Amino acid sequence: MAHTTSNPKIHEGRNLKRFRELFNYKQDALAFELGEDWNQQKISLLEQKEKIDSDILEQVAAILKIPAEAIRNFDEDQAINIITNTYHDHSSNNSNDNSFNQGTINLNPIEKIIQLHEEKIALYERMLKEKDEMMGRLERLIGGNK
Repeated sequence: MAHTTSNPKIHEGRNLKRFRELFNYKQDALAFELGEDWNQQKISLLEQKEKIDSDILEQVAAILKIPAEAIRNFDEDQAINIITNTYHDHSSNNSNDNSFNQGTINLNPIEKIIQLHEEKIALYERMLKEKDEMMGRLERLIGGNK
C-alpha cells in the first residue's frame, strides 16, 4: 500500500528523519517501538525511501504523536518560503517608520508572567507523562528479556 504524493519534491523518508530528530527520538528507540522485526539499520533504510508504505507511516506517526499527513506533506521549500515571507513582512513594518512604538504590541508584564508560568506547568506535566511512558517502555523491555 505505497502512498503517492502529488509533489515529487517531497521525500517521506527524509521528512520522517526530520520529525524523528526534532522530537529527539533515536533510531533504536523508534525500532523498539515498532516491534521485534525492526532495528536501527531498518529505520535507517526506511528514512532513505522516497515513499513509505502507508501502514508503516501511520505506525511511525502514531509513535511520534504527529499526523501521518505531516510526514507525507512536509515540503522544506514551502516552509522556508513561509518563514522568509513572514520575516520579510515583519522587517518591512518597522523599516519605513523610525518610531519604535508604532506597530508594536504592548504586553502586560503580569499577564506575560502568568502565561509563562502556565506554560511551565504544562511542560512539567508533559515531562512527567513522558517519564511515565518511558518507564513503561523500560519495564516492557526488561520484562521481555526475562
